[in-house]
Amino acid sequence: MRHNIPVYVLSFFVLLGVSCNNSNKEEATNNENQNTEMTVQKKLDEYAEFALTTDMTVLSENQKKMIPLLIDVAKIMDELFWKEAYGSKSQLMQGIEDEATRQFATINYGPWDRLRGDAPFVEGVGPKPAGAQYYPVDMSKQEFEAFEDANKASLYTLIKRNENGQLYTVWFHEAFSEQIKKAASLLRQASELADDEGFKTYLNLRADALLSDDYLASDMSWMEMKSNQIDFVVGPIENYEDKLYNYKAAHEAYVLVKDLEWSERLAKYISFLPELQEGLPVDKAYKSENPGTDSDLNAYDVIYYAGDCNAGSKTIAINLPNDERVQLEKGTRRLQLKNAMKAKFDKIMVPIAGLLIDESQRSHVTFDAFFANTMFHEVAHGLGVKNTINGNGTVRKALKERSSALEEGKADILGLYMVTQLHEKGELAGDLMDYYTTFLAGIFRSVRFGASSAHGKANMVRFNYFKEKDAFSYDETRGTYTVNYENFREAMNSLSAKILTLQGDGDYEGVGKLFEEMGVIKPDLQKDLDRVSEAGIPRDIVFKQGVEVLGL
Repeated sequence: MRHNIPVYVLSFFVLLGVSCNNSNKEEATNNENQNTEMTVQKKLDEYAEFALTTDMTVLSENQKKMIPLLIDVAKIMDELFWKEAYGSKSQLMQGIEDEATRQFATINYGPWDRLRGDAPFVEGVGPKPAGAQYYPVDMSKQEFEAFEDANKASLYTLIKRNENGQLYTVWFHEAFSEQIKKAASLLRQASELADDEGFKTYLNLRADALLSDDYLASDMSWMEMKSNQIDFVVGPIENYEDKLYNYKAAHEAYVLVKDLEWSERLAKYISFLPELQEGLPVDKAYKSENPGTDSDLNAYDVIYYAGDCNAGSKTIAINLPNDERVQLEKGTRRLQLKNAMKAKFDKIMVPIAGLLIDESQRSHVTFDAFFANTMFHEVAHGLGVKNTINGNGTVRKALKERSSALEEGKADILGLYMVTQLHEKGELAGDLMDYYTTFLAGIFRSVRFGASSAHGKANMVRFNYFKEKDAFSYDETRGTYTVNYENFREAMNSLSAKILTLQGDGDYEGVGKLFEEMGVIKPDLQKDLDRVSEAGIPRDIVFKQGVEVLGL
């Protein structure tokens, strides 16, 4: 089967020392004064457009027929995410006269700027509810805690009020019955076109899951697929949108085309997980779980985004499933979205490095290192523990709404730890300074995602922690940063231990203290981020996508 792999992909294999024949809900600064001063058109201009395409000649005729069906399912997920994030899209759009504001609301799935701390940009709109539309807007945390219902904290329920004002739960498949039934029917139609038996089984099980809100069997089936050319991530998946508790999942979808040969070559890194887990720079109790090694590293072109992953900043890598039962038994799959990743590197990372990284180290900012850092971020989600060591349940439940940002921080820092360890073993070629300098440049890119984003908050913590540990130097005259290699490595190890300990202890208060002290953009950094904005460097990308773009 022919694979049209771009030059940057080939260079990545050269870096790894691998012969070759042929995707991180990211989300910006929360400087709200700046937000009110900017016109909506200027905010809209901060998104660079990118067309989602791939080499369609690698696909069979059945696969080409299947893609429009999968895109139709994705559009339904998009509709459901609008309901979860805001409510009625049509009502919002009818009340907006300005075309730029309508476009900006479409990017943000509502009237709140996701890249500026969810600040409202439509006149008359108040603050975004922390619980989005998953809970009654007037519900207090005390009321929720007193509410006795076994399903209230489920990923797949909404909390509503009855006519007497009392809380009750309703499952997603009941609340969105019409859309869910249509999506399930389309998935079954798509399954009939599947050339791969594993993919056929998964599509049918995913249809069942949408109709029942029981995703375990379909998640297991998705983990077992190894040879499917088309992939489809669909359903209520991540819990970033629920900032009240991080309990509720948001609907989304990705339509993906896998490079089978490239994915096979990346797979070897998963085998190192147990050894890397054992070597984590933390006490033994905090690395006592055995990470699954049935995981995959896969490379894709993404050809359609919908829902949560498309809101504001765009995801460039995926680590799923989130179900701890699946992770402990089978591990996870890591999906590297190489076309979207390359777009962000070219349009955002390179210009930022040219402005903020010292000229003596600028050549160390490379796409190969960016790809590897992003890839190992996803792999690193499998390290550490999923369950607290003191009987407080899962880390996710113990840390509640603070869990996502800390988990993203863990994956970032342990991804760099993995790069370092693999480089020392001779499994990752090239200059280690490439990875470290690109990692620093990546902080400036991602810290612009702001406090409303788990990824943005994680980057704020890391920047402030690294600064405190003298991991980089700052030239006041030039306004540029230089990596201090030894200090950078020491900061990596100590922050890794700190985060892993907070997770293992389920230390809700300790995480809150860390975010309060470190999870903020301080004036000196804000000054440099303002320079980035003034230079016209995009914050993120927006897609041209669909069957017409693909030529179907």
